[in-house]
Amino acid sequence: MADADAHALDATILTRDAALLKDTVRDAGALAQSMFRTELKKWIKGASSPVSEADIAVNDLLEARLRAATPDYGWLSEESADDATRLSRRLTWIVDPIDGTRNYLGGHDEWCVSVALVEDASPVLAAVFAPASDEFFFAARGQGTTLNGAIVRASPGAELDFARVAGPKPLVERLKPSLGDIKLHPRIGSLALRLCRVAHGALDAAFAGGNSHDWDLAAADLIVQEANGRMSDLSGEPILYNRREVAHGVLVAAGRDRHAGIVAHFRNRPLA
Repeated sequence: MADADAHALDATILTRDAALLKDTVRDAGALAQSMFRTELKKWIKGASSPVSEADIAVNDLLEARLRAATPDYGWLSEESADDATRLSRRLTWIVDPIDGTRNYLGGHDEWCVSVALVEDASPVLAAVFAPASDEFFFAARGQGTTLNGAIVRASPGAELDFARVAGPKPLVERLKPSLGDIKLHPRIGSLALRLCRVAHGALDAAFAGGNSHDWDLAAADLIVQEANGRMSDLSGEPILYNRREVAHGVLVAAGRDRHAGIVAHFRNRPLA
């Protein structure tokens, strides 16, 4: 009975947190949209990553709302100083306030707010909101993926239409080197949105070229999984989140059968 009660409690918490996540990400997206295409203070962090006052404002909203409601959860955000206490928390919010900041600052539509709730190393809730194109992806573990409230699924089959594949061209060309000049889907500057495009069948597959981070990936990962897709490294190993090291190598997302074929290809022809 104790285990059943614990499971029921977890389900109740998940339902509560799902509502919190949806409302908060919608409000964060509205704030980002209100600052979009305005004059913003901006600067470079690290070697070449742009950041603006909009990134910080959205991060502050997300942190204030989510952490106030769930003070026992960990927090990992691209725009917050890393707090190692997250490593000891069972549940952790993983946040990218504006994924695709270059697009955002350039006035282009392909950017989003991306937030996941991770239990141990795996996402259990995910929301990705692209206000400029009015796309709201949501997934809960075991409950499927929705886009603006409608259930979506990754495209079935194992074949590849390269015009429906997004990612670094030299990497994709390794799938079919005999084809010559491959025509890829136009570049999508937000990695989270690139991956989410697999979840509703707009893309057959999407690649991340390396040096992506937990905040780029965690929400999109669950969104793809719950749409009958898979996302992994090229060996097929699942991605683990909320570890001390939050950077990742080359990754691929696709519908389950197509993903299996891509992984088999790279197992036989590894990158290095």
